[in-house]
Amino acid sequence: MENSSGQSINLALSFRGREALRAVGLEDIVVKQYGTSMRGRMLHDKNGNLKEVLYDSVKGNCIYSISRRRLNIILLDAAEKYPKVQVNFNKKLVDADLEKGKMKFLNMKTGAMENADADLIIGADEFLDLICKKFAMNGKNLHIWPRGEFMMTSLPNEDHTFTGNLFAPFHVLEKLKTPVTLLRFYTEHFPDLLRLIGEQSLVQQFFEKEPQTLISIKCEPYHVGKTALIIGDAAHAMVPFYAQGMNTGFEDVLLLDELMECYNSDFAKILPKFSELRCDDGHAICDLAMYNYLEVYL
Repeated sequence: MENSSGQSINLALSFRGREALRAVGLEDIVVKQYGTSMRGRMLHDKNGNLKEVLYDSVKGNCIYSISRRRLNIILLDAAEKYPKVQVNFNKKLVDADLEKGKMKFLNMKTGAMENADADLIIGADEFLDLICKKFAMNGKNLHIWPRGEFMMTSLPNEDHTFTGNLFAPFHVLEKLKTPVTLLRFYTEHFPDLLRLIGEQSLVQQFFEKEPQTLISIKCEPYHVGKTALIIGDAAHAMVPFYAQGMNTGFEDVLLLDELMECYNSDFAKILPKFSELRCDDGHAICDLAMYNYLEVYL
């Protein structure tokens, strides 16, 4: 394992997410240049035995692993090619009048408050790590070490490394406060993985990052009047065990684009229709993500 700054997690791109990327001409660069195909799940038990579960044993369809950081770069680069798109960083939304389309931002560099007006406010994502260098595993699967209430997962990268994550309740993580307790935990529950990572590397990387909380959000509606809309994680944040968070967010954008064309950019009609068509789907995928944890990993 080698160090990677920030949150180290890969995303799983499925057919639904690819449709949205295809609509804006980005499917090929994401899938062919930076995506790594995963044909199924590879389950690892405590004795080192493997069981492969194919996603599509008939047609051989697969999903793709993509680096979160790489995907962000691709999307930002594409957005900045449009002359009317302006990307701002280091500005935190601190207040908003959703009905009037007014927002107040804190400039994180200068400390100054900045006001902005908008015809439409769309909130997404946070509107509310382990990279293996020499991982001798099959690079065509999502690898899973299910251990009841906790698990390890590992997704392949395009450079033949892997990105791994430990998912566990806080009461389990609270016991892993020292190198001794961490190594004892991995020796007992993930001995094959520990041999691949190495004790020194595991200890170094594990304590470099703070645990991140998993959340699940269900709300309704997704809009306020004709001036504000939430999509993506802001509308339906979900646990990662169904690998559909990114794909569902992309699908939100695809639906919004279709409605804008259908209703000639009349947001008084578009936003209520978006909520009508999308809320039930958002609730369902959040439930499926949680059920899949119970079905596959326990």
